Amino acid sequence: MNDLFEKMKKDAGPIGAHLKRAHGYFAFPKLEGELGNRMIFRGKEKIVWSLNNYLGMVNHPLARKIDAVAAERWGMGNPMGSRMMSGNTFLHEELEKVLSDFVSREDAMLLNFGYQGVMSCIDALVNRHDIIVYDGEAHACLVDGVRLHIGYSYKFKHNDIEDCEKQLQRATVMAQKTGGGILLITEGVFGMSGTQGKVKEIVALKQKYNFRILIDDAHGFGSMGPTGAGADEAQGCQDKVDLYFSTFVKSMGSIGAFIAGPKEVIEFLRYNVRSQIYAKSLPLVVVDGMLTRMQMLKTMPELREKLWHIVNRLQTGLKEKGFDIGATNSPVTPVYMKGGLPEATNMVMDIRENYNIFCSVVVYPVIPKGEIIFRIIPTAAHTDEDVDITLKAFEETKKKLDAGEYKAEDIPDMSDSGYYQKTVA
Repeated sequence: MNDLFEKMKKDAGPIGAHLKRAHGYFAFPKLEGELGNRMIFRGKEKIVWSLNNYLGMVNHPLARKIDAVAAERWGMGNPMGSRMMSGNTFLHEELEKVLSDFVSREDAMLLNFGYQGVMSCIDALVNRHDIIVYDGEAHACLVDGVRLHIGYSYKFKHNDIEDCEKQLQRATVMAQKTGGGILLITEGVFGMSGTQGKVKEIVALKQKYNFRILIDDAHGFGSMGPTGAGADEAQGCQDKVDLYFSTFVKSMGSIGAFIAGPKEVIEFLRYNVRSQIYAKSLPLVVVDGMLTRMQMLKTMPELREKLWHIVNRLQTGLKEKGFDIGATNSPVTPVYMKGGLPEATNMVMDIRENYNIFCSVVVYPVIPKGEIIFRIIPTAAHTDEDVDITLKAFEETKKKLDAGEYKAEDIPDMSDSGYYQKTVA
């Protein structure tokens, strides 16, 4: 019999394989200063493209002001207890009404956190007789929600409507045997590729198959559609999407989430979503701040206009310089390149240290070996100058990558311990 912890000393898992050299730089970096387009990393100012601050609300003066007023008024502890027992307030219910009206649904339910919230919603929606059909590139929170399901589930190839229909056919046959229903799960905007889920094409399949659809639109809420109501608004199919989920993290500069849909379904979820029933209510500081942010979203279209100005300028510039940004049709901007882990890490270091640009990089095991993705998140807080500097940096470093200048046997020690040893020395 082994000690449970023994394996952890030998294997940190695929993502933590290089933690001794990467911690504090490539993983768990510490950005300092005011959240925005420029922040401090290891003592130097960087242009930051890694914050999901789409509308620039994180440090918007009006949002900051209401947060300060709300903190003074309520404190962080108010209310105490879960919503069901003692933590419900008129402001919680008011925010739910504002959210449901904004996304054109009958009702909405607040969730303390997006990840655990949508996992628990999936868990509550299906029983062992029901079938889940889901997109192969669904976010981890959705995948983990599917893992909780003790019944059958079928995965379809990413945004592949033909395969989606094939899995719906399989699910229909199985549901006829079990006597259950079918829940189809996809995303409004996929956070890695930036592609919108083919929501309009999927809901059209309702004419042939009996299923309900849940979309996770964390990246679409606030940024997509004529009013910012999300990807399904952008695709003109809000009335066909049964359940709409999003967080307050991406566009709203806050924390928490919500799910919206038919009144009887939301009422069911209020009494059955375990992560809410057995957890403290969303603090009034957040609720009060979100009411103001929703008012900003509805009355300040210039925030979304500025976002899309930066998005279009950046994405157009990258394409004009010959970069592959895939099929993104959202603010999320992936830049696809070829190379291994040493090339990726050396390129990141060059961009950060010599060009003063901070953006996230994705390599194996998250994506296949030999591929590199730089994930850039444009926001309303960025400037034209930020875009110009970034385009020049990517153009120059891409030439170095193609010339083999970033090849190395291994990645250097850029961990906090390695950095501070060099600094002291």
